[in-house]
Amino acid sequence: MTTYNAPVEEMMFLFDHLKDNKNYNEIEKFKEINSELVKDILIQAAKLNQEVIHPLAKIGDEKPCIYENGIVRSPPGYKEAYKKFINEGWTSLSCDPKYGGQGMPKTVSTFFEEMLSSASLSFKLYSELSIGAYNCILQHADEKIKTTFLPKIVEGKWSGTMCLTESQCGTDLGLIKTKALKQKDGSFSLSGQKIFITSGDHDLTENIIHLVLAKIPGSPEGTKGISLFLVPKFNVNDDGEVGTRNGVSTLSIETKMGIKGSPTCVLNFDNAKGFLIGKENKGLSSMFTMMNLERIIVGIQGLGIAETAFQNSVAYAKERKQGKSNNNADNKTDAILKHADIRRSLMNMKSIIEGQRSLAFWLSQQVDVSLNHPNKEIKKEAEEIVSLMTPVIKSFFSDSGMEITNEAIQVFGGYGYTKDQGIEQLYRDNRITPIYEGTNSVQAIDLVFRKVLNNKILNKFIKIINNEIDNNQSNNDLKNFSNILKKNVKTLTDFSNWLEEKNKNKKDDVSSACNDFLKVLGYISLGFAWFKMTKVSLKKTNENKNFYEEKINTAKYYFEKISPRIESHYNSAISGSESLMKAKFN
Repeated sequence: MTTYNAPVEEMMFLFDHLKDNKNYNEIEKFKEINSELVKDILIQAAKLNQEVIHPLAKIGDEKPCIYENGIVRSPPGYKEAYKKFINEGWTSLSCDPKYGGQGMPKTVSTFFEEMLSSASLSFKLYSELSIGAYNCILQHADEKIKTTFLPKIVEGKWSGTMCLTESQCGTDLGLIKTKALKQKDGSFSLSGQKIFITSGDHDLTENIIHLVLAKIPGSPEGTKGISLFLVPKFNVNDDGEVGTRNGVSTLSIETKMGIKGSPTCVLNFDNAKGFLIGKENKGLSSMFTMMNLERIIVGIQGLGIAETAFQNSVAYAKERKQGKSNNNADNKTDAILKHADIRRSLMNMKSIIEGQRSLAFWLSQQVDVSLNHPNKEIKKEAEEIVSLMTPVIKSFFSDSGMEITNEAIQVFGGYGYTKDQGIEQLYRDNRITPIYEGTNSVQAIDLVFRKVLNNKILNKFIKIINNEIDNNQSNNDLKNFSNILKKNVKTLTDFSNWLEEKNKNKKDDVSSACNDFLKVLGYISLGFAWFKMTKVSLKKTNENKNFYEEKINTAKYYFEKISPRIESHYNSAISGSESLMKAKFN
């Protein structure tokens, strides 16, 4: 079984020293969120995740959800843990106090999301979609629906889901067949079937609130005719309490490679009563409120699982003895931690994980600005940056999670391949993150065609990076990193110009380059994050010498050993698509 210790010191380093977004710091309601409060929250969160939730990871994998007699039952221990989870108010952490929430910013809740992912992704998924549903209802529902449903979701007594996918369509939602018929009382009757519904049914909450995409007869074809509906598992009485069973039933749950403690359901809607969220035929844009924030959280899942893999790899490398290192002085067998190649694996993990945590914290400030800043123009600029970076966080972090969990298995050797150590479970659990909420290839296509070629958001991000470099030109200790980052930004600019040129007459070249472009932007974004962390660390070496010198050394490793991947992805992409489009698969 794996162990987990929440990296509270790393998180507080970011909160204390890299909360440097001027617009974020102007948000009035967050000015009282001080370091002492945040540290207390993180310490309590660490205790919960380490002692209560992490042991459930192995339990959920070995004794997964079961479906019997029309009922989905959660793994042993989940009910008790979930009761403690909601009693301590963790579902309400980032929610509006108007509906019973604590009103914490994303800069804080993102740390908690990482801890939960590290501890047990399966357990996390029961509450994760609830917060997504909360955000969607908050942004788009009328006041009556908000007051009826949000307090119970915030409290954790009711949970939420997102029902998009059908058997005939995944990403292409214009093909959905679920129908919604308007009733005399203004409600709708929904009929159809949805698949791959995370936490679509379970026994942890007294009600489940489904957000369902469906089409009203006579609506336009394709995605322009999709509407969004709130469909509860149990109807809600006028007094706000649970009433009769609605026309929603579970047909089956999937048998999966990983996240076995989380039920992935096939749901049948048979004249189920639902309520329109937002406007008719505008359901997809309403659902994107939930989906886009959820995509960022999926990236955080990859980061969280990678952190657990890294911690256990370090611990194993310290105790496992094998062979003699090149600098062996006593002719005794060494711990594998002394071997250069094992250290390379661990530093790959460390430099990527810490860079991604910093980048996620930077983006969480942008998210908070996009949701809360009083100035509309400032909000819009932040929204654009969040829009650009969402596919990067989702795809780059989840792909890195696969690289790191795979590397962890290699560090453990044969023991990593067995179930006893729990490392192979991390690999299996993380394997879903590059797939759900839009596959990573779809994210890369979205990034290139919608975020780079059709507008100039990328130029705004490049300007942010260049400003950071320019503002530190006089710092000689940063000079080498500045030069590498400048060179990489030029590669990014050249790459985007190449895409723009090829898009005029050779779109296959562009399509084949999308994944490489996302990786290039991802690695440059981590370089930007490491540049900012190094700037702070150079000033702090007298305060906590070991911590800050380690930060500087890890930054050096990142720029020397990881960032050269940028040039490789660029060169691969600009070779074009001729050979792959000529390939025959007979």
